Amino acid sequence: MNVAGVAESAPVGPTGSVFPDGEAELEELLATPSAGLIADLAGIEGDLVVLGAGGKMGPSLCRLARRALDAGGRGDVSVYAVSRWSDPAAARSLAADGVRTVAFDLMDGDPAELPDAGNVVFMVGAKFGSAGAPEHAWAVNAALPDRIARRYPAARIAAFSTGNVYPLVAVGSGGSVETDPVGPVGEYAMSCLGRERVFAHAASTRGTRVALIRLNYAVDLRYGVLADIAAAVYAGEPVDVTTGQANVVWQGYANEVALRSLGHAAAVPFTINLTGPETASVRRLAALFGGEFGREAVMVGVESGSALLSDASRCHELFGYPDVPLRTLVAWQAEWIRRGHPLSGKATKFQVRDGKF
Repeated sequence: MNVAGVAESAPVGPTGSVFPDGEAELEELLATPSAGLIADLAGIEGDLVVLGAGGKMGPSLCRLARRALDAGGRGDVSVYAVSRWSDPAAARSLAADGVRTVAFDLMDGDPAELPDAGNVVFMVGAKFGSAGAPEHAWAVNAALPDRIARRYPAARIAAFSTGNVYPLVAVGSGGSVETDPVGPVGEYAMSCLGRERVFAHAASTRGTRVALIRLNYAVDLRYGVLADIAAAVYAGEPVDVTTGQANVVWQGYANEVALRSLGHAAAVPFTINLTGPETASVRRLAALFGGEFGREAVMVGVESGSALLSDASRCHELFGYPDVPLRTLVAWQAEWIRRGHPLSGKATKFQVRDGKF
């Protein structure tokens, strides 16, 4: 359903939650597990290692896992958050929440020094700057997975991938499904397909149980497609609608799906598209933000007939629909910006059509 058809409603989220007024409330909301996640992780075998835990989604995923395990009576399972931890405060905050932080350089360190675990979430990736340094993207996205797969041959591995492995599709197509042919555009997308192929090789040769999660685009209120559009409208800057449609999904739901996918990991890799149910119109989103801010959104460009779009029906069938709907996210994003809460300053570049990031 297009966002234009979503009825306007009060900004109420999961279990009646309201706008998270600040980063502490936002993190609390992101760390609140669903009954389904608690039940799934209650049956986990072995500890959990999260690689690349210092990124945008990593800290909230680690907190969510720790909360779900504790709620399910699995205090015996350790959650290890592995990162270089360039921000020591982030590591200290996770440690205070019961997550074991590990300072480690995955590119240069010896994987044998990583903690033993029966479950691995692979969140490491290189995207921005890949057009100027493609060799780095290939090293991170395609070479590193082999080292990790060899370190954890008997583990369940849930590896984040991206919808960029698909080609651009017609906006009326409903989006790519998991069985469609891949067609990555640009070296970043090709290196991400390389990541998938390397983990699939581990599955076929060593029986490693793998889940591949093709995500686009996760949003919390500090970053994401909605933050990009809303910030531009608020500042009176033009919104380019050439890429006229996009998929977005609440980050809390994305983290839940990643963790629950561990239970579906298999030697024939489990592959799933992870995004929201809507094909969201960029023009309509800009207009909605204009209404929220009491100003007319300025738009430039003409919508193309194609976009990077995924059909996540399989995901929704297995794990339910995202618990924070798109219209609520729009209202929350506008309020977040109105109140001057922080943004990451890291644009998604969802408008890029040539694969050069």
